[in-house]
Order: sequence, then C-alpha cells, then structure tokens
Amino acid sequence: MDKGVKILVVEDNFMNKVLVREMLTLNGYEILEAETGEEAVEMVLGKKESPDIILMDINLPVMDGITATKTIKAEEGFEDTYIIAITAAAMKGDEREFIEKGFDGYVAKPIDMKKLIVAIEEGLA
Repeated sequence: MDKGVKILVVEDNFMNKVLVREMLTLNGYEILEAETGEEAVEMVLGKKESPDIILMDINLPVMDGITATKTIKAEEGFEDTYIIAITAAAMKGDEREFIEKGFDGYVAKPIDMKKLIVAIEEGLA
C-alpha cells in the first residue's frame, strides 16, 4: 500500500466519521474531512486539498453527495477524480445507479472495512 495517499472523507455523521478515520488511519492513509458536499467541493475545486480518493456520503446537509460529485467531476481537470459513494442505500440495483450518476465505486453502510479498503485499492490501481 502506498503511504501518503490522501483520502477525503465527506461524512456528516460523527460516529461514521470516527470509524472511517480510525480504520483508514490504521491502514496508513492520510485523512482529510468535510461535513457537507459544499465543503468538499470548496476544498477540492478551491485547490486547498488534492485528495487521491474521495469517500462521499450521499445524504449530506447543504449539498448532497450526488450534486457534490457531479460538481467536482464537471470541473476541467477533475473529471478523473476517483469518488466512492458511501451510502445506506443498499438495495439491489443501487450500486449500478450510483455508478451511472458519476461515482467510480460504491460501499454500502454499515461500512464493511474490507470492502472499503478493496474499493480504495481499486481507485489507486
């Protein structure tokens, strides 16, 4: 695994954020955090941060994860930003729906850390 990989975790639920931060930190990743889609867009497009991967919750205050993802990917130079949907929507067909909406990966909540690490590694490959 590459050291120094930056992952932006966009999550408004405190406990989910703590869980993901702890697990990813233990796996050697550098963690950046945002609580709203708007904050994530500002961080990335404002070039304050350049994460290697973004973990985007879908249901966020101010700007939802789908809108934030489309906003980031619509910006020139950010089309290939690897964004993984993190969502409680775990019905059959949901993964395909999120991929069609512009996400590069999908992990259902409650988060299975092994699946999350696999999704991150696919994004880094």
